[in-house]
Amino acid sequence: MSTRAGFVALIGEPNAGKSTLLNRMVGAKVSIVTHKVQTTRARIRGVAMEGETQIVFVDTPGLFKPRRRLDRAMVAAAWGGAADADVIVLMVEAHRGITEGVESILEGLADIGKGRTVALAINKIDRVASETLLGLTKELNDRYAFAETFMISAEKGHGVDALRQWLAQQLPEGPWLYPEDQIADLPMRMIAAEMTREKLTLRLHQELPYQMTVETENWEDRKDGSAKIDQVIYVVRDGHKGIVLGHKGETVKSVGKAAREELEEFLGRKVHLFLQVKVRPNWLEESERYSEMGLDFKDGA
Repeated sequence: MSTRAGFVALIGEPNAGKSTLLNRMVGAKVSIVTHKVQTTRARIRGVAMEGETQIVFVDTPGLFKPRRRLDRAMVAAAWGGAADADVIVLMVEAHRGITEGVESILEGLADIGKGRTVALAINKIDRVASETLLGLTKELNDRYAFAETFMISAEKGHGVDALRQWLAQQLPEGPWLYPEDQIADLPMRMIAAEMTREKLTLRLHQELPYQMTVETENWEDRKDGSAKIDQVIYVVRDGHKGIVLGHKGETVKSVGKAAREELEEFLGRKVHLFLQVKVRPNWLEESERYSEMGLDFKDGA
């Protein structure tokens, strides 16, 4: 039996459920999932197997109207991911319908989608009545000639298998692109940083804006099989540093504990995680910070 392999780009508005779907497809947590928008900064690739087909998912940042350099670099990465893919899947939230953001993505697809297979996945179907779903499906398909439409719940897994099987059939014949046991092509240092950033985002909720990043400065594999990981949390103001540290350092301590536990589960070994918080007022304008996140600094210009 011949093998198949190719790239699938998941696009949609922030919070449409792309990361949840990616993690469900791959069967492991490779993309950060929080209730705050714009958490996926880099084009994370997760690898899923379906029979003899290797599906490489490009989980792009959510598409939105960019205001700052970081926003522009994220949007450029999202459309870049779609332009490089064999198949594009547009995810739309059932209960939100055709928003201004979806309108703008449909316009972008008119150009990027030319000559490509584009599918529609209506997510969070458990939140609306079936008549609403049918109406939304018809309206979206009237607006764009989707190759196929799927009704899914990424969180609960409904419809995900059917989507994965269909995607596998659309990809070109050819050798696999990654070793069979590899689930993501992000360096482990970056995945570790993303896990810590997720815990910070969840813990701080509305208190801290997106002007915060986490970098893995040092990774040491020890003889006893454990890993020592040093990370730096960069914020833009002194006031933010205090928020991240919390009263007597309690916040950063609990974030470190949660991130360490998840890393240990992910890596299957003991982890010693050390977090530092540093103020860098201009990190949003430093090209090396963008490289760390897998984004192109020039795209934000």
